[in-house]
Amino acid sequence: MTRPPSPALLSRLADRLGPKGFSADPDVLAPWLTDWRGKYHGKTAAMLSPATTEEVAAVVSLCAAEGVALVPQGGNSGMVGGATPDTSGDQLLLSLRRMNRIRTIDEPARIMVAEAGVILEHLHHAALDRGLRFPLTLGGKGSATVGGLVSTNAGGTQVLRHGTMRALVAGIEAVLPDGRIFDGLAPLKKDNRGYDFRHLFCGAEGTLGIVTAASLRLVPAAAARQTAWIGLASPDDALLLLRRLDAALGNSLEGFEIIPHRTIEAVLRHIPQTRLPLAEAAPWYALVELAGDDGEALGETLESELTAALDTGLIHDVAIAKNDRESEDFWRLRDSISEAERAEGPALQHDISVPVDLMPRFIADNPARLATAFPGIRTISFGHLGDGNIHHHVQPPQDADGAGWLARHGAEASRIVYTHVVELGGSISAEHGIGQMKRDILAELDSPARLAALRAIKAGLDPAGLFNPGKLIG
Repeated sequence: MTRPPSPALLSRLADRLGPKGFSADPDVLAPWLTDWRGKYHGKTAAMLSPATTEEVAAVVSLCAAEGVALVPQGGNSGMVGGATPDTSGDQLLLSLRRMNRIRTIDEPARIMVAEAGVILEHLHHAALDRGLRFPLTLGGKGSATVGGLVSTNAGGTQVLRHGTMRALVAGIEAVLPDGRIFDGLAPLKKDNRGYDFRHLFCGAEGTLGIVTAASLRLVPAAAARQTAWIGLASPDDALLLLRRLDAALGNSLEGFEIIPHRTIEAVLRHIPQTRLPLAEAAPWYALVELAGDDGEALGETLESELTAALDTGLIHDVAIAKNDRESEDFWRLRDSISEAERAEGPALQHDISVPVDLMPRFIADNPARLATAFPGIRTISFGHLGDGNIHHHVQPPQDADGAGWLARHGAEASRIVYTHVVELGGSISAEHGIGQMKRDILAELDSPARLAALRAIKAGLDPAGLFNPGKLIG
């Protein structure tokens, strides 16, 4: 049972962290007490912002001694309320944003050690300055931090070739619930000392340890890239194209996104200086990106494959970016979807995954299931076809009061989506984690064996439940 922080504890924390690391000012706290979507709102007596791992350990030790819970937070750009304290005011907010140093870059080994508060976009620039690249990117790269990316096992748009954060993390440093520091930053290729704590902390959402730094795998900066915007009839055709390009291009194929025209219409309406790359609209689009050393060879192979796909009628039309500026314009359409959808009005946003070959089937079948229960309901699906990750948005009927409809029917509509996902052998969370938004539905639908194992691990490492309570498994 956790307890509220005492005045004496707050005083000790303020003395330990100093004015830059401790704040109880309501105006300073306010922006960090609401999640990015504005769905969850919390309270806290103070925000703690340590600047070093040792300060994190000191904070954890002081709070553990009094049974006070901590909610770790990075860029606060998560989608499931995983970094928002509850409304009791008893939980303290632990911000890792001041821990923003890149400690080392080992160019020959292609390893970067970055602290939890390093922003993804800054990490990208630091790697490129050394002729290297961190091969994970996403729309929120300007605010997402290393600690949050690790703790949610983020994926992004290049998972097809490079994998999720779990594949890119070579080592981890974390503070455990009793205040001890786990130093696992050494990028060992072989380590058979039992459970892999590096993988355990990836995706744990701060419930097992406070990630303070990570050793990250880098790859050579691509000398060239080729980006194509392709018009298609359906996700089934997109899957056929993915298989064709994967066989022809192999490891040079880094990204394969599918997007319906209706979603692009929203982007064009709400995001300035955007335009459709094709002369005529198509029902669906694929955004494909290749990376490699020989741009001319990449371009020739891509053009040859897409010409053959045009000749057979597999695709309707294609635009190949002529330069980096056009590539960025293509990706801006994709990365602006969340902003455009938010401007369109309230919606249920589901971040889910199914086996890649079943993704077109889910996109085709789930709207009918929803419409049977809720006539007039609207759905939009887009996402990373290369890894089966679907962003599946459900909008209320056009003539309904959106917020009111979601309050009455949202939970049941989401249950229909998640039940379908589980039937197909998928996951109710492909990115962003479980947080508090999906905690109850996870407990309802997930395997009892899996849930028991998750709870046992949590109880073993954090028996007092001090780290991020109410998230993931409660």
